[in-house]
Amino acid sequence: TKSPVGGRVTLNCSVKPLSSGWSFFWFRGEKPSKLLRTQDADFLSNGQIRVSQGGVYRCRGGRGEPVYHTEFSDPVIEPVLRVSPWWLSPGASVTLSCEVEHVSAGWSFYWYKAVPDLSHKSGSYSYELLPASSNGTADNSYIIHGQTHTAGYVCRAGRGEPHFYTLYSQPHFVWSGDLHPSASLSVSPDRVQHFTSDSVSLSCEGNSAEWRVSRFLLPDFLSFCSDWGTMNGSTCHVQKIQSSNAVYWCESGSAFSNAVNITGHCEWKHVWIPIFSLTFIIGLI
Repeated sequence: TKSPVGGRVTLNCSVKPLSSGWSFFWFRGEKPSKLLRTQDADFLSNGQIRVSQGGVYRCRGGRGEPVYHTEFSDPVIEPVLRVSPWWLSPGASVTLSCEVEHVSAGWSFYWYKAVPDLSHKSGSYSYELLPASSNGTADNSYIIHGQTHTAGYVCRAGRGEPHFYTLYSQPHFVWSGDLHPSASLSVSPDRVQHFTSDSVSLSCEGNSAEWRVSRFLLPDFLSFCSDWGTMNGSTCHVQKIQSSNAVYWCESGSAFSNAVNITGHCEWKHVWIPIFSLTFIIGLI
């Protein structure tokens, strides 16, 4: 399975048989649901919306005057994946938690490793099931032992017979500053502090002819060099560093590099203002 990423999922609502004059209404949450408005999602054409928040989504159609409404659609659920810790320390295990809004009994949870798919410029991953996950786990947490390098993970849940599956979660990552044998990231200029006015080059090296540079704006927004920089060969050139706390790393088709945390700091400019001595003469008229 391949899924584009970047913090947003597109959902589509339609009626059968399709005819003109329909409007579509989207709701989030278990019943009673909240009607979504423009501040909650990006409303596209033909009943489509783009959302970034995990949860349970439903839609229904309406037309005519007074409005005739269809029944609610079956729910579409996007789980939320939590990863702890974010940064690896030697010998530590990694815990994945898959959260489904208003979870009830009967769910099985499926765990995947995210593998970079460089054929999509917008950024996507294919998903490989983790060990002992093919039949799902009853527990909504999964522990990974022996993780030593940067890696990405995804989850989804299913229940019922035949199985109803949720959407895949957005990918989340665990980062390591240690160099991977087949992928590494270097930053130029290499210094402890960067200012928001700085231009920076992020260079990828290793056993690959094709690379992309990823950025995760904490706490939960993933994007790629094509969104905020210029990719030239294996190097991403960034004109201005984000003031937000961000983690950068390289991806090839088979590996993640070491990760680097960069926060852009505001640079204070010293402006000297001359002080003139003024003399006031006070007299009687």
